[in-house]
Amino acid sequence: MKRIGFLSFGHWGNSFGSQVRTAADSLLQGVELAVAAEEVGVDGAFFRVHHFARQQAAPFTLLAAAAARTSSIELGTGVIDMRYENPLYMAEQAAQVDLLSGGRVQLGISRGSPETVVAGYRAFGNVPLIGEDDGDMARRHTAQFLDAITGTGLAPANPHQGGNGLVAIHPQSDTLHERIWWGAGKRATAKWAAEQGMNLMASTLLTEDTGVPFDALQSEQIQIFRDSWQQAGHGRTPRVPVLRSVIPLIDDRTRAYFGPRARAESQDQVGVIAGAVSRFGRGYIGEPDRITEELARDTAVQAADTLIVTVPNQLGVDFNVRLLESIVKDIAPGLGD
Repeated sequence: MKRIGFLSFGHWGNSFGSQVRTAADSLLQGVELAVAAEEVGVDGAFFRVHHFARQQAAPFTLLAAAAARTSSIELGTGVIDMRYENPLYMAEQAAQVDLLSGGRVQLGISRGSPETVVAGYRAFGNVPLIGEDDGDMARRHTAQFLDAITGTGLAPANPHQGGNGLVAIHPQSDTLHERIWWGAGKRATAKWAAEQGMNLMASTLLTEDTGVPFDALQSEQIQIFRDSWQQAGHGRTPRVPVLRSVIPLIDDRTRAYFGPRARAESQDQVGVIAGAVSRFGRGYIGEPDRITEELARDTAVQAADTLIVTVPNQLGVDFNVRLLESIVKDIAPGLGD
């Protein structure tokens, strides 16, 4: 059976039917959902990071709170926009949460996604260097972060304090560097992630399109990643999770909310994001046995080791736990190893 995780976007607001009215609701329910998900057998709790929006933003406090209430579930992000980050401060926070959780952090990072503001990272004090674009800056921040969590010396020791050489940040969590996932939107960036020794996080969106179905293009991306990983000579097996929108229709309430969307979301969509023709993966909405059959035909899901399902967090913890329990019990066993 594949590992199963959930991804919460952490939305909050006063929309009709929302059970998550405030930022406090979103944070507290995020922790409660992680606790309840662990109890029903879910393997991972992941949270979306999105600045200047009514969603989760700085994730490490939330991850630490969830770590304190759980014992086995993986805790992670999907994904942290590295354009915004101070990579050394982030490295300290990530190591602390990983140590508090007993090594359960699975940290998804990327160059970012379309957002509600223009170049919001500049308001955070981050500006590309001469000759860089924002993607280059994100990759530079990522390199600094990876150096920091692997114990590279970064600042000269103060000789007046009896030191010499370069000093690494503290604390260090020895295996954290093996649990960093890069959210790659293209085949080329999947190759780059493998070369850097990061795991691949494959989303419900690819910022390229070759005319083939989404799952076929994504499975090609996964194969390129694995081939590049092997060529790079890394001495471990990488993780490859894929994200999907999966909603089993298990009672009157789920059918009322999502039944009418089943047909509309049953096929890929193609659109333009930031000038690039992009392909959006289909959703999986229906009876559990039907979803199992459809996911079994999704070549990218079959190629991955982990399936992370997005959840409608504004419908509350109890609603989402019922969905997750059905996915774990009724769908996951039919997806293979």
